[in-house]
Amino acid sequence: MSKSTPSLVALLGLVAIAGYQNRSRISDMLTVVREKTFAPGSTPVQSSGNFNSEIGKFFQTNPSADTGLGNTTVGHTISNALSDLVDRLRDSGRGAAVDSWVSEKANTPIDVDDLEAALGNETLAELSDKTGLSRAELLLRLNVALPEFVNIFTPNGRLPTENEAQILA
Repeated sequence: MSKSTPSLVALLGLVAIAGYQNRSRISDMLTVVREKTFAPGSTPVQSSGNFNSEIGKFFQTNPSADTGLGNTTVGHTISNALSDLVDRLRDSGRGAAVDSWVSEKANTPIDVDDLEAALGNETLAELSDKTGLSRAELLLRLNVALPEFVNIFTPNGRLPTENEAQILA
């Protein structure tokens, strides 16, 4: 399994931490993360091991902010992370389930073991380390929240472009 992109780790962390409890309000959740990290007139929080700060850097709305990530916007992060996630699930044989999340059909559930296999040990270890959640808790939360999250950010039955993801966020 290839190493996860930083945007995928940030997205999975966000969904695991906040998305699980706020599944119906994912756009609100992104706004809260951005505001806590990039309040108007403030200097962006520099990463010091605080995963919320790391996540916030990826979900900023000001692409010129000095985050060390280049010209990254929330649309870029979501678009790339969704693409990476969908590819991982398809490549691990879970294409039918993830395709239902992207489509306008009902979401097909995925087994926790299948999600674990698709994400890989390295990604789950990094997420566990950064979020403080156990591997089992991460998988439970992601298993519950990811189908709806993917569905919300693919309203046209396909992965969003960077601009479309920016609007959805």
